[in-house]
Amino acid sequence: MLDFDVLVIGSGPAGTIIAAALAERGVRVGGLTASQLRQVWPNTYGIWRDELEALGLTELLGHCWENCVSYFGKGEVNHRRAYGLLDKVKLQNHLLAKCEAGGVAWHQGKATNIEHDRERSIVTTTTGETIRARVVIDASGHDPMFVKRQKDRGAIAFQTAYGIVGHFSTPPVNPQQFVHQDFRSEHLSATERANEPPTFLYAMDLGDDVYFVEETSLAMAPPVSFELLERRLYQRLAARGIKVTAVHEVERCIFPMTLPLPDLHQPVVAFGGAASMVHPASGYLVGALLRRAPGLAAAIATALQDAQAEPAAIARAAWRQLWNPDRLRKYYLYRFGLEKLMRFDEVLLKQHLDTFFSLPQSQWSGFLADTLSTPELLAAMVRLFAIAPNSLRWGLMQFPGWESNLFWQFISLQAAKSPLAVTSKSVT
Repeated sequence: MLDFDVLVIGSGPAGTIIAAALAERGVRVGGLTASQLRQVWPNTYGIWRDELEALGLTELLGHCWENCVSYFGKGEVNHRRAYGLLDKVKLQNHLLAKCEAGGVAWHQGKATNIEHDRERSIVTTTTGETIRARVVIDASGHDPMFVKRQKDRGAIAFQTAYGIVGHFSTPPVNPQQFVHQDFRSEHLSATERANEPPTFLYAMDLGDDVYFVEETSLAMAPPVSFELLERRLYQRLAARGIKVTAVHEVERCIFPMTLPLPDLHQPVVAFGGAASMVHPASGYLVGALLRRAPGLAAAIATALQDAQAEPAAIARAAWRQLWNPDRLRKYYLYRFGLEKLMRFDEVLLKQHLDTFFSLPQSQWSGFLADTLSTPELLAAMVRLFAIAPNSLRWGLMQFPGWESNLFWQFISLQAAKSPLAVTSKSVT
């Protein structure tokens, strides 16, 4: 029987990041992965360069663009901020090297059951193997093996995207340019604009006459279909006289933006999508994983110093750090904001984005990265309301649906002495 201080389930970005952070703390870590450990991760991971600069990890970028623009309602917006794509292989090798240096023992297998006693959590795999650990971290993704979630009557919103890496008859973006969000919709009919949800183009020059173009739905419940996104992408290109001449890769991406919070009293810890860490208003995740893993690892390492601590006590210390009161408040504010965006028609959405990106860069960048404190986040939202056109203000003041519940959750947390008690009463 294998025995560890911490067992991490999952070897994607979340699993390897937290395993590496724990290993750096001297914790005995075991890893359980259902796939080959060095199987290349399938998704594309974008991040603003300054987020990696703060972590000293800019060498992990595969591409970076100084010329970063968007198109909303008022024409081109130059963000004056560099954006990059992570080199997935470099990132994976960097993290696995840290795991190896820290003695992380990876095992291939799929977990099927977990039990807890006063000393250990015991995980059983499909082959009947048992692995014991003082605490288990489930980093197996948005549909985790063992993590229970709180009840939430709101529909789950998904971000979806359909993209192509390839060659084109005419460059779809300017040389060495990255297009963050292009919401221009002249290629659509009036009926399509009125009856279908807004989508945007995410595109970049990858060099050597290769480009990546992706039609994206920021968030919708139910999700926008890949078929609609593919049609929209080809409509957009055709309207500009651009033909796809060669396809190297096709990306179909879908992930939940508004998963309910985990039960913060369960004896299993979660990290990444399993812990509802996807930014509810932007979809970003990897930067948050890199920033928050050291703090979580430190909290777990400290809790492990008590040789008598039960799995539930260690997990409780981890949950307190991962979802502290400030982060809980912001979670509901972000979800409140996203509910607003999903109700806006194309005109209001473009007005909102023009206004949002006219905020000081420290505010809009901190909003997207979730690095603002609750008072700073509220200050940014108040400033946005103050400078917004009246039509957008009116839209922001309407509370026709689920956002009213989210806002009152935030108010309850502001007033509560113990936010964990407020947010963890019931689970699914």
